Amino acid sequence: MLLCKGVTRYDLIMIAQISGVVIKKGPDFAIIDVGGLGYKVYTTVSAQRLLKKDENASLYTHLSVRENALDLYGFSDEEELSIFEMLVSISGIGPKSARAILSITDAATLRGAVAQGDASTLTKVSGIGKKNAERIIIELRDKLGVLEENSAPIQEEVDAIEALKALGYSVKEARDALKRVSRDISGVDNRIKEALKVLGR
Repeated sequence: MLLCKGVTRYDLIMIAQISGVVIKKGPDFAIIDVGGLGYKVYTTVSAQRLLKKDENASLYTHLSVRENALDLYGFSDEEELSIFEMLVSISGIGPKSARAILSITDAATLRGAVAQGDASTLTKVSGIGKKNAERIIIELRDKLGVLEENSAPIQEEVDAIEALKALGYSVKEARDALKRVSRDISGVDNRIKEALKVLGR
């Protein structure tokens, strides 16, 4: 991240979103030009999909402040950012681990894993063993307010999103379409059919 005269560490702490031209992309980061300043933003897989070199982009952001560094993390939407900030609030989970978790699973799938108490998703991340994964699931359940009796509807939504992804839609397209489907319509198949109508298919 580049700083210029008159810009302080404390000014940057207020960054909540960044919009500009993508001038470089790496495997897990992008450099975004904002008014002549190049900001290095570490990204999740879903955020990376939104970015194209030499095109405008906008990401929700979280600034990680350490003694010797300021690292900016970028996210595809507010839900992904919210999950990231919940993860980094858990003892032992830093921003790199939180980003790694959101790079192997999207926010909706992670919510479903939390609802089901399924820690196997998290153990795919290097450095997170079974015990730590189970602890994270428990703490996330408290933060998300996920109750066990609500796990079936949440899992239905996760399954519906996965099915729509298999049909070629992005997570955002699937999620937005399902939000427009009445909650009175239950069952994965029924919600997928209604979502496809919203998507015009």
